[in-house]
Amino acid sequence: MRQIAPNLWQISGFPQNIINTYLIAEGDDVMLIDAGTRFMTNRLLRTLKRFFALPEHRTKRLIAHALTHVHPDHQGASKDVCEAYRIPLWCGEHDAGTMERGIIESGEMQGLLGLLGRTWAGPAYAVARRLREGDIIAGFRVLETPGHTPGHCAFWREQDKCLIVGDVLNGMNLATGLPGLHEPPTFFTADIPENRRSIRKIAALQPECVCFGHGAPLRNGEKLQAFLQKLPQ
Repeated sequence: MRQIAPNLWQISGFPQNIINTYLIAEGDDVMLIDAGTRFMTNRLLRTLKRFFALPEHRTKRLIAHALTHVHPDHQGASKDVCEAYRIPLWCGEHDAGTMERGIIESGEMQGLLGLLGRTWAGPAYAVARRLREGDIIAGFRVLETPGHTPGHCAFWREQDKCLIVGDVLNGMNLATGLPGLHEPPTFFTADIPENRRSIRKIAALQPECVCFGHGAPLRNGEKLQAFLQKLPQ
């Protein structure tokens, strides 16, 4: 785990930066953003235990868990974390049905995504709150960023221009592991033109720190704007 900005921490999977989850905080209230695959459950629970045991965090409490989107590498440990900490699960309005039915049971994931779903996905779980544009969670504003999934959300903190983007953009090449900005793989993306509109939406904010579901955080806004210029319509 490492601190990216005030009240924002990255929990990286293994290998580093391949699959990321985040903690965000406002005062003593902490939220978990995304939860990796189901194979990350024990590692994630151990990391959370260590975090809250630190002297500077002992007054903090985990109050909720939110998803950028309902894909197997983001919701795999969600049910276990929510039950362990007795916290509610929140996600985008148009992804909530898939979470509650279950990724496999929903029948929405075919081919490679279906295979990953059967391997990585966590079980169905009740969604206590369906996030919408403009909602505020732990100091971050919810942005509806559909395309990769119908209910994909990003989280934006205006005061320091920090943005958690989920899989609207990848901060690495998932095939090679090399850093760099990339659109999410087409075979994992429900609506490519819609996702490109979401990329343009978040780029217009001119974020100074971009936190990805996959890849190390980006602190160079010029790279994002240069990528935007090459993005197909």
